[in-house]
Amino acid sequence: MEGRILVIEGLDGSGKETQSNILVERLKSEGIDAMKLSFPRYDEASSLFVKMYLNGEFGSSSEDINAYTASLFFALDRYVSFKKWWGEEYSKGRLIICDRYTTSNAVYQMSKLCKGDWKDFFEWLSDFEYSKLGIPKPYGVIYLDVPPEVGASLMSDRYNGDNSQKDIHEKDMDYQKKSREAALYCAETQDWEIVNCCSETGMASIDEIAKSVYERVIPMLL
Repeated sequence: MEGRILVIEGLDGSGKETQSNILVERLKSEGIDAMKLSFPRYDEASSLFVKMYLNGEFGSSSEDINAYTASLFFALDRYVSFKKWWGEEYSKGRLIICDRYTTSNAVYQMSKLCKGDWKDFFEWLSDFEYSKLGIPKPYGVIYLDVPPEVGASLMSDRYNGDNSQKDIHEKDMDYQKKSREAALYCAETQDWEIVNCCSETGMASIDEIAKSVYERVIPMLL
């Protein structure tokens, strides 16, 4: 019996890690055998090229590496982790909550391309990751929608105002805006669930967002 993968996706600073942690703990408290994964796996050797890319070793701008090459870096990190660690748990039928997954390639790499090429890129990416590499396809995706300006402010708080700690994705506001457009395109065309994390009065509370996430996840599990 295969497991199920639910993804918490969003731009940098959207609260993916926090919300995926809250969701896993709540599901466990209700007797659901859930586990959490986070990508990229920065502590593993499989993320070497991901770290080199994000640290600017292949170019100071995300645009210096084309969408297909960069996608390969992240996909191979997932492939190695699937083969070495969580593939067995998945094959046992376990529910896996992912803080980022294959969906991040769609958001962050598709945004480098002209919109007219998005459909073809998504099809290529799906074939490469799910068919060629054999990585499991997600059962559902929750997208935490946060305006890039808000996310950037939250990231600055995380780094105590030291923006030099940001990677090449996090530093580039125009790139974040394009990535949000790509994410909303994916949400519309791939039936991702959207959680609006901000209103005119500001960012919703962590508990409010967690409630919205949970309300969207439960129907997926029925």
